[in-house]
Amino acid sequence: MQTVKMYTTAVCPYCVQAKRILKSKGVEHIEEIRIDANPDQRSHMMEITGRRTVPQIFIGSTHVGGCDDLMDLDSRGGLVPLLAQA
Repeated sequence: MQTVKMYTTAVCPYCVQAKRILKSKGVEHIEEIRIDANPDQRSHMMEITGRRTVPQIFIGSTHVGGCDDLMDLDSRGGLVPLLAQA
C-alpha cells in the first residue's frame, strides 16, 4: 500500500472525514503534518500544492487535494487503485 501524508490542523472536520475515508479503505498509518503547530510546514504545503486549505492529501507522490477531491476520487473508483500502486 502507498504511503499517505496529510497536512492537517488540530480542529478540522474535513481532516477527520478524510482520515475516516482512508482508514475505511485499509490505510493503517497516515503521516500527519500539523501546519497549525508548525508555520514552516504551512509555507511548504502552500508551495508544493498551491493551496491554503487543509487537508492536503498525498498518496505516494500523487497530490490528491483536499477532502472533496478525495471523496470525488473514491466515487470515481480511483482511490483503491491509487492506494494499491506499488
